[in-house]
Amino acid sequence: MQNKANLLPLPEENPLAPFTLDERLERDGIPIASIGLCQMRLMNDRRWPWLVLIPQREGISEVFDLTPLDQTMLTFETNMAAAALKKVTGAEKINVGALGNIVRQLHVHIIARSDGDPNWPGPVWGFGKSEPWDENEHRDFAARILENL
Repeated sequence: MQNKANLLPLPEENPLAPFTLDERLERDGIPIASIGLCQMRLMNDRRWPWLVLIPQREGISEVFDLTPLDQTMLTFETNMAAAALKKVTGAEKINVGALGNIVRQLHVHIIARSDGDPNWPGPVWGFGKSEPWDENEHRDFAARILENL
């Protein structure tokens, strides 16, 4: 995947970055870019514009497991991605969460929500059946996110 200037290659493109992505995060998300500390993925469910940031550090399950510098970078990248998602979608609310009860690898969900979306105002987890992104749609959406970072 070719990234814009100032964006780093995804770990599979960068042999210097030892990092193993949890198979569930890999299966459920579409890679967008490595934005510094984190790999950014788009959840493959077009019902909600939903980004996931995964710090590219091996064996990390909690924010406090990160170094202080990595904690700062995670906060910065989360805010940057959330602002881009809000701008691109015009969402009323951006939900941010790092639960990890099922997938222990540290990852942050950033979800655009609006009145009238599926299951508003309830949670997105476990609601209905996932609707995968069309390849062209997810590429266009990812490009708009990257343009607004």
